[in-house]
Amino acid sequence: MNWLIVDEIIKNALKEDIPSEDITTTPLITENSLCSVNLISKEDGILAGAEVFARVFALLGEVDVSFNKEDGDILKKGEIIAIIKGKTKNVLLGERVALNLLQRMCGIATLTNNFSKKLIGTNAKLADTRKTTPNLRILEKYSVKIGGGINHRCNLSDGILIKDNHIDAAGSITNAINLIRKNSSFVRKIEVETENLDMVKEALTCNADIIMLDNMSIDEMKKSVEIIGNKAIIEASGNVNMDTIRSIAETGVNLISVGALTHSYKSFDISMKNLILL
Repeated sequence: MNWLIVDEIIKNALKEDIPSEDITTTPLITENSLCSVNLISKEDGILAGAEVFARVFALLGEVDVSFNKEDGDILKKGEIIAIIKGKTKNVLLGERVALNLLQRMCGIATLTNNFSKKLIGTNAKLADTRKTTPNLRILEKYSVKIGGGINHRCNLSDGILIKDNHIDAAGSITNAINLIRKNSSFVRKIEVETENLDMVKEALTCNADIIMLDNMSIDEMKKSVEIIGNKAIIEASGNVNMDTIRSIAETGVNLISVGALTHSYKSFDISMKNLILL
């Protein structure tokens, strides 16, 4: 993880939450007050973001965080997963920001893990998308990996993906691929989004490296997989949920991208409780 980027995320979050001072904590807590508080999981799931959580307090200073678990470990409802000790004022200053980030990361990892379980026994891999929270993509895509998924492209500079609007702008898949090949480095793979069998055949004729089957029916995906064979990597996308992902995987596609991993997760329920002054 790029900690320069993560530190900026945390610093900006702290500035948002503490624009000048904490007018509740300042009059209540002395500068030399020390405390201990437990980090408690309030549901079952997957831990992701332990280092990010601890980094919030490291930036504030004079607070130590000791986790009993590592990212990727299973969390059980009611268990203490970390102990936070140090300067009481800084513990209270960082509490909400640290929890907000950890809850979202654990939520994504847990949802990803639940989707991944549906793919056991198939050859399909679960991938995320760019449908992420602005400025939090590095954390959200990391959480997908912790939950058992893989990352699709991380940004527009990371990979070539010719989508419907690109095709409309270029006039056709053929023209879009030809222009891309003419004006891009030969080392770049080209992915094309297709919506029907004719588009699949055109992308295949143009030697696309990856063909995305977008919002197709199961029957259309099966036919597309037969047509493509091993000539391109096959990705399925659109209308993927817990009820449909298994049948999509069984069509023989290589990848299934799921936007819900990072846009429809539920924040994981974790609390800092039982603060004790030392």
